[in-house]
Amino acid sequence: MKLAYLIVTGTTTAPRALELVPALLARFPQVFTLMTPNAERVMAPRDLAVIPGNRLVESYFDAAILPRPPDGLVLVAPCSFNSLNKLAQGIADNLALSLTAEAIGRGTPVIVAVSVNPPLFAHPRTAESMAALRSWGVSVLEPEDTGQGLRLAATRAILAEVSRRAARYSENL
Repeated sequence: MKLAYLIVTGTTTAPRALELVPALLARFPQVFTLMTPNAERVMAPRDLAVIPGNRLVESYFDAAILPRPPDGLVLVAPCSFNSLNKLAQGIADNLALSLTAEAIGRGTPVIVAVSVNPPLFAHPRTAESMAALRSWGVSVLEPEDTGQGLRLAATRAILAEVSRRAARYSENL
């Protein structure tokens, strides 16, 4: 695979995207980053735009994704409760989730790294949404229990899943 998409959602761990982009760039020649509208309330898009080699896609009219987004691995990290449930219900009400929904429909690799607090992780909808996504072939990484609460899976665990899914996809071409 020559391309990875990083979908950043509006969770308090959204700034972790700043460490994920360079790690993805070490594995893929191109990384396109898209933010949900709520992610822009948690971090500034310019923080991602200035990372060398990263392309921040902010519009349906961006030349990088016209006439249709090119195939690539999609990593939704960190994924909020809201975005997790929207994806599981097929709701694509913004560019980032639309691109992810298309990738699910095409069967290209999609990885969702859930980042929610303990009460939201215990919410019945969380388990239902993760199960629905898994049944569609999406890799879902649960948050880690640090003993002091849940947090987004470690970058190394996320990247291990990225490598595994990219390799498996390439083998099936």
